[in-house]
Amino acid sequence: MRPILMKGHERPLTFLKYNREGDLLFSCAKDHTPTVWFADNGERLGTYRGHNGAVWCCDVSRDSMRLITGSADTTAKLWSVQNGTQLFTFNFDSPARSVDFSIGDKLAVITTDPFMELPSAIHVKRIARDPADQASESVLVLRGHQGRIARAVWGPLNKTIISAGEDAVIRIWDSETGKLLRESDKETGHKKAVTSLMKSVDGSHFVTGSQDKSAKLWDIRTLTLIKTYVTERPVNAVTMSPLLDHVVLGGGQDASAVTMTDHRAGKFEAKFFDKILQEEIGGVKGHFGPINALAFNPDGKSFSSGGEDGYVRLHHFDPDYFNIKI
Repeated sequence: MRPILMKGHERPLTFLKYNREGDLLFSCAKDHTPTVWFADNGERLGTYRGHNGAVWCCDVSRDSMRLITGSADTTAKLWSVQNGTQLFTFNFDSPARSVDFSIGDKLAVITTDPFMELPSAIHVKRIARDPADQASESVLVLRGHQGRIARAVWGPLNKTIISAGEDAVIRIWDSETGKLLRESDKETGHKKAVTSLMKSVDGSHFVTGSQDKSAKLWDIRTLTLIKTYVTERPVNAVTMSPLLDHVVLGGGQDASAVTMTDHRAGKFEAKFFDKILQEEIGGVKGHFGPINALAFNPDGKSFSSGGEDGYVRLHHFDPDYFNIKI
């Protein structure tokens, strides 16, 4: 399995996202310019210029027409995927950390970081079909998290919003009323900050990665803990295969701690776990820094990873991957 190395970012990667068909890959980095690539050969298609801070997150609409990005420049922007023009800018009072389109793309959830005295918040915005009709008001603002909110996503049928972040608690909110419905248990939950959250393809469960060196699989409706995957390093990114029962964890130390460790070439690996048996089944090495972003192609036949080293590595699986027996 030879990876395709995609060099288009000058700074560490923060997020990767495939569109629904799996032919485009969107990458966000700390260099202000989200980029779109062809997902089969890693060719760079174009960039989205206009942010002027690190871009933390992005999401693409179901029809691959709209891109939404959240940035440290305190804005979230809507873009035309096709020609890279800015359609609308949502302004906030603090950095926008996570963005997620609802099912049907009529709403978006955007989280903002704490800043000075401002607490972190989850904003729900209406997304108009025509950019000319787009309004900037929030339909709903949710507060209650301590510290940064790493990720907020829509639950089944857009009835709930699932959020997680620095306070290590996973919360489920009612997206109509803004009421807090459930919180993860202190005993079974993560012990340190949650860094990433990823839903399964069918939307029935989700996986969270944390600095407590583990990833956990949860039921999306009841917030019951189903599985825990333990590793030796803090987990920065998690993703699940849409095809096989595999969970992939990526991580490494904090950027500040990297100099203290040996620098064996490309030792930062994406670890594959069996979703059911919770056992490690393999790893893909290659990055020269911690892995910050992971994404599976919707067809399950390839995956990509983005690292602190500024590279996106695109891996197309060999045939024998599909027959791994434990």
